Amino acid sequence: MAGEVQYFSRSLANPEALSNIDQSVQRRTANYKPNIWKYELLQSLASKYTEEKYERKAQKLKDELKETFADARDTLSNLELVDCIWKLGLANHFQEEIANLLNTISSGTNLSTFMENDLYATALCFRILRQHGFEASEDMFLGFVNEAGKFKASIASNVEALVELFEASNLGSEGENILNEAKLYSIRSLKPYFAASSCNQALSLPLHWTAEWYNIKKRILAYEQEDKINPKLVELAKLNFNIVQAAHQKDLKEISRWWMELGITEKLSFSRDRMVESFLYAGGVAFEPEHGSLRKWLSKVIKLVLIIDDVYDIYGSLEDLECFTNAVDRWMPEEVKNLPECMKTCFWTLYNTTDAIAIEIQKEKGWSSASPHLQKAWADFCKSLLLEAKWDNQGYTPSLEEYLDNASVSSSGPLLSLHVIFGVENQTAKDVKEIVEENKDIIDYTSLIIRLCNDQGTSTAELERGDAPSSILCYMRQENVSEEVAREHIRSIIWRTWRKINSRCIKTSTFLQKTAKYIVNEARVAHFIYQHGDGFGVQDRENRKRVLSNLIEPLALVD
Repeated sequence: MAGEVQYFSRSLANPEALSNIDQSVQRRTANYKPNIWKYELLQSLASKYTEEKYERKAQKLKDELKETFADARDTLSNLELVDCIWKLGLANHFQEEIANLLNTISSGTNLSTFMENDLYATALCFRILRQHGFEASEDMFLGFVNEAGKFKASIASNVEALVELFEASNLGSEGENILNEAKLYSIRSLKPYFAASSCNQALSLPLHWTAEWYNIKKRILAYEQEDKINPKLVELAKLNFNIVQAAHQKDLKEISRWWMELGITEKLSFSRDRMVESFLYAGGVAFEPEHGSLRKWLSKVIKLVLIIDDVYDIYGSLEDLECFTNAVDRWMPEEVKNLPECMKTCFWTLYNTTDAIAIEIQKEKGWSSASPHLQKAWADFCKSLLLEAKWDNQGYTPSLEEYLDNASVSSSGPLLSLHVIFGVENQTAKDVKEIVEENKDIIDYTSLIIRLCNDQGTSTAELERGDAPSSILCYMRQENVSEEVAREHIRSIIWRTWRKINSRCIKTSTFLQKTAKYIVNEARVAHFIYQHGDGFGVQDRENRKRVLSNLIEPLALVD
């Protein structure tokens, strides 16, 4: 993403669009590299795992494995089985069996005896129960803390238990002091073992913050080497991965064809051409094959978010941006008639795509009132970007609090979450506004994490380009501190925000738990996308590997 900022006059960029426009306006470019994923490559993707025989084979394996759930096992083995199934991306295939197992465990009279003096078993039990929506109290860890509320030194040498304690601590809620201490204690105690891959991976990105789908392939390959894992479970996981990947490839081909047929890439040459990465994000939010429509809607929305973000950050003059924002707010194409051709193209693409998605939502999910909600979400997004553009134009650096008040909307989180609600929920007696309101806190906190992860990954390059201030720069100037101190402060906000998400998810009604899960997945994907820098601006290195692994290359399987 980083690159030297260049300026060019509109007369050089688009000579045929000079009428009604001030030729002296200067335009910036971020020097984004061209898209590396060629249309021909994407259209050539073809997987044999779309064939019915593989679905039948997967079903046969599932039926055989379901029978093994009745086998007598100790509590720890059952918990490890549930954890393994989840880590292999198979939890959605064994929902009833997992629920029955965990219900038996959580209501069992010997639970405290099973956990006594075993930190690993206690931490695993706590994490699994909370992760799957069962009640679990931090009091489960009382046997491992002293009178001062600190974890006992005697447990500091068990690396496996410390890693599991760290993972469990990330499901803590606001006010759960034992779990706060568990996080600090586990990090401090694991420092001597940072070189170990399990420690490094866990501490860099906790399981609870990780988008489930992206790690499945790596886990399958790791479990394949372990003798204690049922080989049929690994076989099903490999087959399931390839079947899901085949569904994603089909969706990706359709999305790339949609983008190619629009024929507007050259007109928007200042912006990021990142259709594949947009789809990768959508796939992390909802990977299951049945959510194909949601993935396609989100992919289109994310692609448009990137373009519009670049319009506000890089291309548009303040006058242009005010006109564009007004056109989106009023949803009136005639408002853009005096804008540069590329901004007209951007508006019309937004206008037509949003209307098409609204029609599909009504047809597939039954929501007849999607259009005005989608329009408002886009208007709110553009207004938040306009405010940031005004700050930049005035040379004004807001306080961190002022920045964050606006950032949760400019992150595009509320916009994505609205599409998630339409994609996951069928038309019910409840109004969309009611569902949004019931999920408001989760949407707000998720949106904040998206923005802060984005800032952590892109701030350095944006500072070099002279873009509008990020949360990191705002805090640096507000407190007169170094970039590293500011980054650490932002990390602490992310951690506290996850605590708030956990608190709200525990209180969420069963009816809305599924919706909340997919909304929160947006935050998990943000951690993944920006973990190694700008996941949208830079396509090579780590991001290229991720696309190849998740979307292009299947796992080897013997028919």
